[in-house]
Amino acid sequence: MSVDMPRVAMVFAAGLGRRMRPLSERMPKPLLEVAGQPILDHVLDRLEAAGVPEVVVNAHWQPGAIHAALATRAAAGRGPHTTEQVEDSLLETGGSAAAALRAGRLGSGPFFLLNGDGMWLNGPVAALRRLAAAFDPARMDAMLLLGAMTRAVGEVGRGDFAIDAHGRPRRPRAGEVTPYVFTGVQIVSPALFDGAPQGAFSMNLLWDRAMAAGRLGVIVHDSLWFHLSRPADITAAEQVLHSALNPDRDNDI
Repeated sequence: MSVDMPRVAMVFAAGLGRRMRPLSERMPKPLLEVAGQPILDHVLDRLEAAGVPEVVVNAHWQPGAIHAALATRAAAGRGPHTTEQVEDSLLETGGSAAAALRAGRLGSGPFFLLNGDGMWLNGPVAALRRLAAAFDPARMDAMLLLGAMTRAVGEVGRGDFAIDAHGRPRRPRAGEVTPYVFTGVQIVSPALFDGAPQGAFSMNLLWDRAMAAGRLGVIVHDSLWFHLSRPADITAAEQVLHSALNPDRDNDI
């Protein structure tokens, strides 16, 4: 089946990473290493493997470190091609994407938005490919990749969404623990940003508006994913990745 993959993506790498302190005091959170390379490299490798040629990476906390990391990657011939968006103040996820869109960096078609501190293992079909195949801009303005709490590595709280019998997402009710968490991976249409505010705001604002209009889609990731929020989450992720990549070493077969 032919899939129209977006030609561009944006990776959010501007946050302060407060919950990851003290590790994030010396470098931006996306540059912390997991399994031998920065988290940001894991994200960019996924985009390169998916055939996405252009990526915008925003930066705010220690932007020079982000610049150096991207320059090192480019010098080694590793794709995709990256454009930096340095932000003088924190714009949050929605504000950063809206700024990139207004500047013409994200094109006129659907594009991926990814958190720069997210990692996942692919199932039988790569997650980005599944997301692109399921996204229908005629019926939806955004589609989120949700992760089951039972397949999460790291602290995930009480969940972000439930899904009804028709596959439609909804927010948790008061006191409810919901089974799905946003993985930090989404595909969106520029139409999602119609009438978006200036300045800093969260993507949650646009998701809730799209959800109310019946134009927010979701699919559930079919493998493990990693919620890298605290230092202990990096240790847990490395242990799981080691076991996944070296099964015979951990099991005397």
